[in-house]
Amino acid sequence: MNYTLTPMNALGIGAEIRGLDTTMPVSDEVRRQLNADFAKYHVLALRDQKLSADQFLASCGLFGEIMEHHRKNSATPENPRVYEIRNIETSPGKYFISGASFHTDHSNDPVPPKATALHAISLPSYGGDTQFVDMHQAYDDLPETMKQRLGKLKAVHVYQSKYSPRKLRVVDAQTIQHTPPPAIHPLVRTHPENGRKFLYINPVRIESILGMPDEESQALIAELMAHATQLKYEYRHKWLHGDMVIWDDRSVLHKANGDYDMKELRRMYRLMIRGVVHADETPTTADASLQRLPTGVV
Repeated sequence: MNYTLTPMNALGIGAEIRGLDTTMPVSDEVRRQLNADFAKYHVLALRDQKLSADQFLASCGLFGEIMEHHRKNSATPENPRVYEIRNIETSPGKYFISGASFHTDHSNDPVPPKATALHAISLPSYGGDTQFVDMHQAYDDLPETMKQRLGKLKAVHVYQSKYSPRKLRVVDAQTIQHTPPPAIHPLVRTHPENGRKFLYINPVRIESILGMPDEESQALIAELMAHATQLKYEYRHKWLHGDMVIWDDRSVLHKANGDYDMKELRRMYRLMIRGVVHADETPTTADASLQRLPTGVV
């Protein structure tokens, strides 16, 4: 089985794949090529999939081992191993939009995920795009003095930083039990498959930078985010019914848009692919007392 790949823009981030039916057996050769394309383009949009929850779970296996979510209260009723995101009315006329600021998933884990995948089940009539920015290119374009500075720094990632630009959904007792202690990661990491360096920042979860006052560390994160989220680094995905989109949680940040009629359902299946320990890193955790979990009512 072969497929056609079309780059989505000239930036080198984002590619469309057609002609691949992930419900059918895939050869080792096609699997290797698919993962090579993933390492190159960072975001793949597999069109016309129309998968059940079970099929989506199997399809994600093409990219690696499934990683369990920390939050346990978002499993879809079709399959307890598959999670979902949807616009949720928290009170009359008020809605919670998952992922409504640039971030990367589960960076508070000592070994963060390789990737996240979504499959469109129900889409609004307009809006609801997902934005992605290329953290390889954002790093490459930094001044050499900044690269040298960042190469020495590590950040503490918690479930929800006290500086997070948005609130996360409340968690249940099972989530609290399965949430790992805060993790420490370099601000600059090396991709294990393409060998390129990239910025690894996440304002939702970065609590501090080791050895740096909070005010200074937050100013640095804000400066890096302003740089990385420039339009020249962005691929903006406009969803079609049947899309399965998978992105590299290491080399891109992503953001969901709530610019649609909230009376219309936007529902996606969601899974993550387990990451690996990078050759130049050692999984490190921080003091568990730093952990901060959103409980109560949103």
